[in-house]
Amino acid sequence: MKKILVIEDDDSIRDELVELLENANYKALTLNDFKHSLDEILKISPDLILLDINIPYMNGEMLLKELREISSIPVIMVTSRNTEVDEVLSISYGADDYITKPYNPTILLLRINNIFKRLEHNSDVVTYKDLTVNIKKSIILKDDKEILLTKNEMIIFSYLLANKNRIVTRDELMTDLWNNSEYINDNALTVNISRLRSKLKEIGYEDIIETRKGVGYILL
Repeated sequence: MKKILVIEDDDSIRDELVELLENANYKALTLNDFKHSLDEILKISPDLILLDINIPYMNGEMLLKELREISSIPVIMVTSRNTEVDEVLSISYGADDYITKPYNPTILLLRINNIFKRLEHNSDVVTYKDLTVNIKKSIILKDDKEILLTKNEMIIFSYLLANKNRIVTRDELMTDLWNNSEYINDNALTVNISRLRSKLKEIGYEDIIETRKGVGYILL
């Protein structure tokens, strides 16, 4: 049974999410020690996190940023904020998805299911030039150097890799990310591409993802 950690300080919303998840046959856990949120997350080791932006001691975006330095656990931001800035920030810090309150329970469960499906399907280890790409673990290895990608970054990179030397449209990437192109906007995709390029540059692969203006991207 998949473990989903709910990080929400509003009791009624937290209880509602727990009930929804348990009825969908997930093991729902809650975080109560917000002062030591990161330590608690690592101790629980969930399969996915539902994270509210407005939590005590450290806002959800900052917690996500810290988590991404050491873990690629999938994270869906659940928030009452409904601004594009918050969505782009969350995605740039490594969120796998973003949903606003009041949320549609069916859509939330579908998004959770889509993330787990992607994790199950992306289980291969592939190579690119002298890189070893572990899609399941979201890791790229070069010699003794390792870089950790977020789930979204790995989905983008593995899709480009599977279609190497062919131009991939932005719509294709958004559809592959969310199984529905309306779930991600152009700004969020651009942020993910930029972060992926920066990480590849760290291991000596600069300019391997080219932008074809008005069309999409190509991995050389």
